[in-house]
This record gives sequence, C-alpha cells and structure tokens, in this order.
Amino acid sequence: MTSESDVCTGCSGLPLKPATDRTSRGTMASAGPHLAIRLLRASWSDARHLQIVALATLLAINFAIIDFGAHVAASACAIAASLFTQWVCSRRANIPLDLRSPLISGLSLSLLLRAEEPWLHAIAGVIAIASKFVLRIDGKHVFNPAGFAIVVLLVSSSGVWISPGQWGASIWFASLAGFLAMMVLHAARRADIALYFLLSHAVLLGVRAVWLGDPFAIPLHQLQNGSLLIFAFFMISDPRTSPDSPLGRFLFAFAVAAFAHYLAFFVQMRPALYFALIALSPATLLIDRLLPAPRFAWTAPASKGASS
Repeated sequence: MTSESDVCTGCSGLPLKPATDRTSRGTMASAGPHLAIRLLRASWSDARHLQIVALATLLAINFAIIDFGAHVAASACAIAASLFTQWVCSRRANIPLDLRSPLISGLSLSLLLRAEEPWLHAIAGVIAIASKFVLRIDGKHVFNPAGFAIVVLLVSSSGVWISPGQWGASIWFASLAGFLAMMVLHAARRADIALYFLLSHAVLLGVRAVWLGDPFAIPLHQLQNGSLLIFAFFMISDPRTSPDSPLGRFLFAFAVAAFAHYLAFFVQMRPALYFALIALSPATLLIDRLLPAPRFAWTAPASKGASS
C-alpha cells in the first residue's frame, strides 16, 4: 500500500523519483565528454602510440601506393614473432604484458629488414624482443631491440640486407614533417637525440662533399633516405637505450654519426649506421654515470622491467 507521501499529487498517482537520481544522471551525462577527452589525452600522451600510427601508416603506403620492398608475409612474421616473444618473456618474467614496444619493433623490422625468406623476419623478431630481457645492465636493456636483431642477422646470414630506403621525395618530406611533429609533441620524451643525429650526419656529409669537391646535391640526396629517418626517429632515439642527460644524448648522437661515417667511407661498410649504433650502445651506461640525470620512464608503464 502506497502512502500519500510517496505519491505526487496531480501526477496521476505516479511515485516520485528521488531528486538525487536526476542530479547524479545529469552530472554523469555532463562529465561524459570531459572524461572521454581526459582518457584520450592520457592515451596519446604516450609517444609509442604515435610511433605505432606513423610506422603502420608507412607500411600501409608500402602495400597500397609505393612499394618500398616490404612484403606482407615477411611483415606478418616480424610483427607476430615480436608480439609472441614479448608474451612469452613477460610470462616467464612474471610482469604485466605490454605489446606496444614489441609492435614498434616488429613494424620497424618490416620497413628496414629485407631477407630471402620470411622466416628470417620471424627470427629477427625473436632476437629483438628476447634481447630486451636478456641483455640488461642495472635494469636497463643495452641495445635497441630492432637494431640489435638487424646486426645479428647481417653478421650471421648472407640472405639478409637493409632496405635502400628510396621512398620518393614527397613521401620522404611528409614523413620528415610527421616525425618532427612527433618530436615536438613529445619533447619531454627526449626525442631530441634524433635531431642531434640528423644534424651531425648532415654536417659530416657536407664536410665530406666540400673536401672532395662534390656538389651539395650529393649529400642532399644521401639525406633523402627513408631508412635514415626510421633509424633517427625510432632507433637511436629509443629512450630506453639512449643517454639520460641532454649533453649525453648529443655526444652519443655525434659519436654514432662519426663512427658510421668512418665505417661507410673508410671501411666501405654499407649498413654502417646499425653497426655504429650497436657498437657504441654500451657507452650509454658510461655516459649516464659521468652525466647523471633522471632515468626515462613511460607515463604509465605497464611493468617495472622489460615492458619497453
């Protein structure tokens, strides 16, 4: 039986709904858009999300518009092997699974590595991700995963080579603009080392052109290389394997550029950038000791160890 206090007079006897329900629903409705915006900002505050979009876009352009040399089967092997190895190693290390960094490694291998057989890309993915968990000092992995895998395969197999990186001027300039925008948006993520490296590389090419009497069209052409952009913005700039201090990052970037020039022009080693990066990567540990600075951490790390 309903009492008079529970019925709204003149409202056909319908029970009143508490005012607090209407207020809470209105508050939730108004907070919905703001909550979505906050979640979106939190999601894209992690530079890895932009990196995944950029690399996936380039791979899609390769398949749909201009053939860079990447093949579907090889790319699928590299990406699948990277993700699977991350899952296996995360379970063995008893840490939460985070697939963002292995996805970046798999996409980078798809764009950079060329091999006679697709299974070699799968081997590259396994080596890349396993190196993060095995080759660690003081809780920090020493080598960029994709770079380390590329060097190991170049040394151990004759059926592996590096993409020539000829994307065409329009795509190269668009990629450069996009990568620079990523660097500006995530300046706190220490992508400045990419700019340090590109400037050092460009200066050394220019000095060599002056020394040999070559026209500047030659070093400009050498700079317009897609593989060079991926190396600069996704490998040497890896925040987990680059020096922590700004001065340390500049010194490391210049050292890699200089050593790569020596290997390329005096030793006649074609994939010189990757060998220079891997050879000098252990120096990062010394630089961090001599020039201490706060260690990099992702905004919302999925684990405390090998998640990146």
